Amino acid sequence: GECRPQIIIVEPLMASGFLSEVNHKLMPASFRDRFKEDTLSVTQLVRKMKSALQFEVGDVWVEGEVSNLRVQKSGHRYFTIKDEGAQLACVLFKGRSGGAGELIQDGRLVKLFGEITVYEAMGRAQMVVSKVKVGGEGDLQARFEELKQRLNAEGLFSAENKKELPAYPRRIGLITSPSGAALQDMLNVFSRRAPWVEIVLYGVQVQGKGAEKGIADAIKYFSEPEKHDLAPVDILIIGRGGGSIEDLWNFNEEVVARAIYDCPVPVISAVGHEIDFTIADFVADHRAPTPSAAAEIAVPDSEGILNYLVSTRKQLDTALQSQLEQLSQKLAYLEESLNRNSPERIHEDRVQLLEDLQDRLYNAFRHQLNLKASQVLELRGNLAQYAPGSMLENYQEKLRSADLQLTSTTRSFIAQSEHEVERLSGMIRTLGPEATLARGYTITTKEDGTIVTDPQAVQKGDRIKTKVLTGEVESTVD
Repeated sequence: GECRPQIIIVEPLMASGFLSEVNHKLMPASFRDRFKEDTLSVTQLVRKMKSALQFEVGDVWVEGEVSNLRVQKSGHRYFTIKDEGAQLACVLFKGRSGGAGELIQDGRLVKLFGEITVYEAMGRAQMVVSKVKVGGEGDLQARFEELKQRLNAEGLFSAENKKELPAYPRRIGLITSPSGAALQDMLNVFSRRAPWVEIVLYGVQVQGKGAEKGIADAIKYFSEPEKHDLAPVDILIIGRGGGSIEDLWNFNEEVVARAIYDCPVPVISAVGHEIDFTIADFVADHRAPTPSAAAEIAVPDSEGILNYLVSTRKQLDTALQSQLEQLSQKLAYLEESLNRNSPERIHEDRVQLLEDLQDRLYNAFRHQLNLKASQVLELRGNLAQYAPGSMLENYQEKLRSADLQLTSTTRSFIAQSEHEVERLSGMIRTLGPEATLARGYTITTKEDGTIVTDPQAVQKGDRIKTKVLTGEVESTVD
């Protein structure tokens, strides 16, 4: 099915303060029939109202504060003029403005001259303005500028205090009306861009008297999640749809501004439309022109993430394939080198060298013995030839000296030969298979004793034996 974000209502949705209109009960048919002849159509009634207003009121001067100004591409201006007790819809057509249209600005106190009439399509009373005079700045606009300057002086708008938004949030808190279109707009964006995000909704009243306290309380609620047994959110979005300056005024209250400033969670302000600015926008860590734009800013696009992952995977596959090819070439080289310098071949060469050295040692020893024996025979001949006692004693002494020299030389030669044999034996032990196994290398064979040199030589389920220094390990190929 369609993957949509989970919505958690963390605060019971109390009555918003707006009473729905009560449907009128149907009038009994007998009464309907009785007054049937006097029944007016809606058009007839609205036209009577229009005629009455034009006749009874006509053209008048009216003073009030401008709000909810809309300038159409045609140049016509639609706005509301109000005071503490009431408000009236107004229209200033481009052909009648005479350049006075620029005087109409939100929050400005003006004096208007025009005709009071009824806009028949909506059944709404309105004033068609023909003259405009500036009466001064409106109270709301003046309050807005005063608070803005004061909070800015305190540093609440400082860029140094703005917190960065996390790149991949998992839980997002929403403070908005649970029945407003802004909520649905944001949920649609979350569903499309990041369906894995968990949404925590705190439903509040977003306009009307006292709404600012509910908004501030909701911000404090998310600022202290541990007090409410709530998992912390990564981003907090405060917003609502567009409206007049009066409709948005609760987001200009100081209590809301300070709650946003003290909030440890990054806050996105999404109040009204792109042209609307509130104090909350200046204090928040990020300002979004609309609630939908706030949702776009808060979460990454899942399609973009997927494309990035696919691209990254391709790059990794290419790099891995290249590395595998390099390792395969290196492995082939090592296998060839191992074949040329295998322990068996090295062992055979060293055994042959040892046997050759032993033969040479034996031959040298026999040669020395024969040489010394010849010398002894020669000395004995000389002794026999020169028989006198002194000569005999002299030659006997030479014979003993030669014998000692022969013995010393023989022992020295034997010691050197034994040392050489020990050195070569040590080399055989170092280069032999036992030393190779002692360094952690192993020899793997199949059940029939065949040595495994290629992974392709075995299949899943084959039994193999791995020879280590002190024994064997039997395994099954996975």
